[in-house]
Amino acid sequence: MHHLETRALSAEYAGNKVLNDVSFTVNKGAIVSLIGPSGSGKSTILRVLSGLLPPVGGEVLLHGKPVDYHNRADVKAVRNVLTIVFQQFNLFQNMTALQNVTVAPVKIRKRDRREVEAEAVELLKKVGLGDKLGSYPDQMSGGQQQRVAIARALALKPEILLLDEVTSALDPELVHEVLDTIRLLASEGMTMLTVSHEMGFVREVSSKVLFLDGGCIVEAGPPSQIFDNALEARTRQFLGKVLHR
Repeated sequence: MHHLETRALSAEYAGNKVLNDVSFTVNKGAIVSLIGPSGSGKSTILRVLSGLLPPVGGEVLLHGKPVDYHNRADVKAVRNVLTIVFQQFNLFQNMTALQNVTVAPVKIRKRDRREVEAEAVELLKKVGLGDKLGSYPDQMSGGQQQRVAIARALALKPEILLLDEVTSALDPELVHEVLDTIRLLASEGMTMLTVSHEMGFVREVSSKVLFLDGGCIVEAGPPSQIFDNALEARTRQFLGKVLHR
């Protein structure tokens, strides 16, 4: 049984179809990367999966069980399994790094504060921010803030982490900090679905790569196929542009 599966998934924005019959599977511990031009539907997939945009067709299955995104209980259950990290950090500016990581487990999940704080300290150490527990967002670099955002997502104990272009808002010299954190999570077997323009990173860590264009999956396969022996001309055209800039 797949950890996550979509079948003919479709979605619309303002009456315009932005996903069209998207089907793929994610196995436990896999890293599936979504690549493609801007507007191809990559981030939309993550928004649909996390319940931010209800699908208009098809279905999503978690552990083989269909999800009803029009049912509040189902959406809540999905968000106990999937946690999304956006390209903008969305940290609370009036809270320290430690407070940003602990607020959701304490306030939303109603967990014991002392237990959550102990876990949060370990998570912040894990992402290389053990010395920033008491720092506020405006006292940290963009890379540090994004790592706090990842630690905040991990504090919810997700089974699957959704990463939506988490390095695109960073200065180039800070990108490696966040990618190293994702590499660490990959080495620990975290199931991840990523949207990224960092092609070298995608090639390095992915179990499977999906190339999207026009709201459809044009080609899917292991990195060796997509980057070295793409079957579709559109895939080769896209990679020819982004790999030789």
